[in-house]
Amino acid sequence: MKIFSAIQIGDYHQNNCEDHLFIGEYGKNNILCAVMDGCTTALESQFASLLVGKILKKICLEKGYKEFIEQNKNLLTPEENLKSILKDLLSELKIIKNQLMLDEKELLTTLIILLFDKNNDEGILLAIGDGFVSINGEITEFEQDNKPDYLGFHLSEDFETFYNSQKQKIEFSKLQDLTIATDGIFTFERLSTNKSKEEVDVIQFLTIEKTNSEKEDMLTLKLKKLENEFGLKPTDDFSMIRIVK
Repeated sequence: MKIFSAIQIGDYHQNNCEDHLFIGEYGKNNILCAVMDGCTTALESQFASLLVGKILKKICLEKGYKEFIEQNKNLLTPEENLKSILKDLLSELKIIKNQLMLDEKELLTTLIILLFDKNNDEGILLAIGDGFVSINGEITEFEQDNKPDYLGFHLSEDFETFYNSQKQKIEFSKLQDLTIATDGIFTFERLSTNKSKEEVDVIQFLTIEKTNSEKEDMLTLKLKKLENEFGLKPTDDFSMIRIVK
């Protein structure tokens, strides 16, 4: 199993990339992946997506230490583990919000979070806000009419009520090729006129086509090819994680 990732500032953005991504091990047998997209109209919109990534890293490290010390096996299902991770994430965000006296507008980011159990070859993903998912070639677009839900809206809610209200959830098994991405994947435009006029399906090229899959930087190479050969670049910030078995 190989995990590829890429992140790129949108051509219409100048100062900061508002997207972020995280890849880590949650215990011995689970892979945790996430992509985040900060709200452009919020305050310092890159901060929230970066902060969520740092908290997920902390959660994974603590899980590893706990398993090592207690020598216990994780017998929970992917959904049970994901629910626990999300609960810890919201709890940490709430603590940080209070400690730093942050405004809600400083914590607005979308989140697509994925947990994959390597031993049982099964997993689950949850999208809070908009974005893109492809599982073994089956594409799901989470579109919310440019008014996405944001994680920061839910810090004061009862967690069980919040979690049970989440509908953008997909369970899967027998993983072969999976991609999660922010909505920047939909924003590729031809920004250079002196490149090849040949048409290319950007989504198919990034999420299904496997050229250079033997190289760790496969997605970076694909982005360079889209730009240098076809003149195509994302106008919005873009982050993507692809898992290939």
